[in-house]
Amino acid sequence: MKVLIADDHPLFRSALSQAVKQCLDSPVLETVGSFDELSDMLKHNSDLDLLLLDLNMPGARGYSALVHARSVAPALPVIVVSAYEDAGVARAALDHGAAGFIPKSASPETMAHAIDTVLAGDRWAPEAVDEVPNSDNEFTDKLALLTPQQQRVLVMLTDGLLNKQIAIDLDISEATVKAHITAILRKLGVHTRTQAVIAARSLEIDWASYGRSAPGAPSNGEA
Repeated sequence: MKVLIADDHPLFRSALSQAVKQCLDSPVLETVGSFDELSDMLKHNSDLDLLLLDLNMPGARGYSALVHARSVAPALPVIVVSAYEDAGVARAALDHGAAGFIPKSASPETMAHAIDTVLAGDRWAPEAVDEVPNSDNEFTDKLALLTPQQQRVLVMLTDGLLNKQIAIDLDISEATVKAHITAILRKLGVHTRTQAVIAARSLEIDWASYGRSAPGAPSNGEA
């Protein structure tokens, strides 16, 4: 079995590696720590059997990395492993295509059981998830049509960056940025960048409402 662990915190990567080894016989483990590394790994490795994915990685926003993974490798089961343990986050992760959701506070035994369950073809999530209604995934299907670069541009648009700033950050021309934005609007079925930003924010997580710091902010050691 070949398992990819996507998490930017070495300690959690180590913990997840141990959980995988606990339930699989001599697994081949690969690790990445950012959205760009994840995208590259998925592009060049079609033989992966499982992806363990942290929602909060550099370059990712909310559920964007999950949606990207599901669009690039639709047959690859994805388990979201997150410090954001609210049942609403777990419900949305499942609705966005995850096969499982494991809180990072879970014991190694629970992690191993969840991995076994997903590899057996079933879903696994905390029981509280069943009490949360399903979310609308119409926009998720549209977002899956975007290329990785277009997803990056969309994230930058939600941050309020101008075309020139996006071009500098991505080391591309402003004309290329404009072409990406045109493609984004067409694929999302909207007419203006403001509408695209409003739609994209449906993928974000209201970190504050779950008692956590926003991505990039000090988090007292929590991932």
